[in-house]
Amino acid sequence: MNPMRLFALVIAACATLLAAPLAADPNDIQAASRSVVRVVLVAEEDGETFYVGHGSGFAVAPDKIVTNAHLVAPLRDDSTIRIGIIPSEGATTYGGTIVALSVRNDLALIEVDKGRLPSLALIATPLEDGAQVMAIGYPAAVDRAQGLDTRETVAPMAPVKTPGVVSGGRTTRDFDTILHTAALAKGNSGGPLVDLCGRVAGVNSFGSLSDGNDAEYGFAVSNRELFGFLRSAKVEYRLADTPCRSVAELSAEERARSAQAAETARQRQLAESVERRDLEATALREAEHEILVARENHIFFAALMLVLAGMAGGATFLMHERSDLKRRKYAAIATGGLVLVAFVGFLLRPGFDGAEDMAIAALKAEESNADTGTADGAKGSAGGLYVCSIIPERSRITGTSPQPVEIGWATNGCVNDRTQYGRDVDGWTRIFVPNEDQTVSINQFDPETREFRTENFQLGLAAMQNARKIRGRYSNSACTTDADAMADLEDMQKALRQALPAQPNEIQVYSCTRKPQPPK
Repeated sequence: MNPMRLFALVIAACATLLAAPLAADPNDIQAASRSVVRVVLVAEEDGETFYVGHGSGFAVAPDKIVTNAHLVAPLRDDSTIRIGIIPSEGATTYGGTIVALSVRNDLALIEVDKGRLPSLALIATPLEDGAQVMAIGYPAAVDRAQGLDTRETVAPMAPVKTPGVVSGGRTTRDFDTILHTAALAKGNSGGPLVDLCGRVAGVNSFGSLSDGNDAEYGFAVSNRELFGFLRSAKVEYRLADTPCRSVAELSAEERARSAQAAETARQRQLAESVERRDLEATALREAEHEILVARENHIFFAALMLVLAGMAGGATFLMHERSDLKRRKYAAIATGGLVLVAFVGFLLRPGFDGAEDMAIAALKAEESNADTGTADGAKGSAGGLYVCSIIPERSRITGTSPQPVEIGWATNGCVNDRTQYGRDVDGWTRIFVPNEDQTVSINQFDPETREFRTENFQLGLAAMQNARKIRGRYSNSACTTDADAMADLEDMQKALRQALPAQPNEIQVYSCTRKPQPPK
């Protein structure tokens, strides 16, 4: 074996071993592959169509394809050559027209005729050396190895995905490139180099040759070049400005967070229980003190009545000595009445048996006053307008960081006065199946915790058609409290969940706050 070739293989193997152990998520790479197309050049002569060559490309907008300038260079010399765009799935192929070209950094932009494709997001910051990447495209060597003829190569088929690692950034031919170890062959030109989340890091352009064979190393035009090219072409693209995180990593963090929250809640309950016992003990002591004071007052009153009765008795004896029968009668009645009052007052002194009831009543009164003083806006289940902001550390964002979301919430699950959410084990949920895009979204809102959550599933054509078919079973799109309509919504969402993959491609978690209402 050629020493240089052996050295290159050793370097590539070492780079792979030193790369981060995180494996690419198959769902993300599969979703990214659906945005990759085969760019075919064909020519016509005497009414016959001839195959000229092909490369790869990817969608940066629903009708815009990025590829290499050198791939479409033959069009400048031969006006009979036409461009064909072959998607990775389905049964439809499209024509294309060059709308922007930059030979300097080997970039071209093709507008698709009457077609829409899911677009890829572009990574905002360069990947570090050793980062794992995946080259996606249509290498001709694979077509030849499979024995495909020309007719078969222009039919929709899944692209080839080859893993590698970033070996560094290089300035080549006066433009920035990314050196990587993902295998490239003729036909890969124009295809994307993506990270483990399926986001574009660069546009594969050419490879280093060894012994005249396909490339040992690949070069991709960096996003620094691509950004300027797209801005000049006035193309709005999706920018990925957050780190790539695996669903497994995020799920593990959420489980740890939930466990911590449960432990915090348990500790809070214990503290509240101790505080409650202290409050009950204090309330009981205060009740006993009140009872003791009341008993003392009753006894004092009874004693006072007895003293007055004694004085009335003395007056009775004195009136008897004076033979004042009328006054003696009044004095005797007063004496008996005072004795009776003293006896009744003593008997009516409160006992300690009612101390617990008094303590409980006092605590309930305090709690009632506290509840009355709480503003309605502090109650999580209250309806109203909520403003929800993304929590990046709890989210997996594969595109641009989302803007705040406003939710007009009603306690019956009606959102923004037009969309009915269904109640299930996860709270209030609604699954959205669009007519054009290939992303199904599950939205969840918990008014108690004021947390809004969106899970996005990027599906293939067949899976998307199945989701739309299931969605079609539910006809009422307006808010409703009808039991039958709510049951239909629940059945539809259960069926959609069963049809979706086990895990989403994107998870967005928001924290919501009540939006103050303007004074009337």
